[in-house]
Amino acid sequence: MSIASEPVSRPYPTHLDLPHSDGVPVENFYQPIQSWLLLDTLNSHLPKVHPDGQYALGADSGVYFRRTNPPLQGCRAPDFFYVPGVPKLLDGQPRRSYVIWAEGVHPLLVIEYVSGNGDEERDETPEKGKFWIYEREIRAKYYLIWDPDADRLDAFELVEGRYRPMMGNDDGRYPIPEMDVAFGIWDGTFDDTPALWLRPWTLDGELILSSGEALSEAQEKVETMRRKANADRRLAMAEKQRADEAESRAAAERQAKEAERLAKEKLAAKLRELGIDPDAI
Repeated sequence: MSIASEPVSRPYPTHLDLPHSDGVPVENFYQPIQSWLLLDTLNSHLPKVHPDGQYALGADSGVYFRRTNPPLQGCRAPDFFYVPGVPKLLDGQPRRSYVIWAEGVHPLLVIEYVSGNGDEERDETPEKGKFWIYEREIRAKYYLIWDPDADRLDAFELVEGRYRPMMGNDDGRYPIPEMDVAFGIWDGTFDDTPALWLRPWTLDGELILSSGEALSEAQEKVETMRRKANADRRLAMAEKQRADEAESRAAAERQAKEAERLAKEKLAAKLRELGIDPDAI
């Protein structure tokens, strides 16, 4: 079925008017954690790219690209997306969805997580397939397809209105210069879940930490500093003890030498009383 546009005789609906849920649950337990990892890490990084705070991140939220009847025909819900240059709140309220015609800015990045064989995410069926919609309607500059089961990450860039496969860098990651990040695969544990994860690195190759990881790293640094301070204190105490012991030995030697000198003087004096020259002995 093609996407039928609705006549525009009435005022365009806003994010408050349009449906913000289709009632379809998230498909598995992995996907919400993956989205939280991206939200957490990018929200710690993107303020450096957007000092004014003008950007939006969405996870499994609706992106309205065309006014249709019913409205959900003109909407897709990427697993994750990023829009630069827009406020996080609209009229002081969180967005219920992202409405392109109201904002005037297309998402720069959309990400889909493969939960089947990947055909749905690569479907180029006109006016229906995800690939076609993201390329022709939503027109996100970058489209990432992440398949954790296959350990496969594909990236596409919109070039002259069509998606072209991107080349990874030397680390096998895909740079998004506008975000100052490169996306790649990380094998590790997040939220007590060991798995393969899609994560951002800086363009310099530094892994962008989640808030929990940054806190743990800071706590580890504090603990390392505390252990070093304790070790330095113990070393200083040991060195002081050695110095005190050396001083005690030196004092004992001085006392022994003084006692020996006094004993010799006393003996010499006694010998002189007896008329004996102690130096002649």
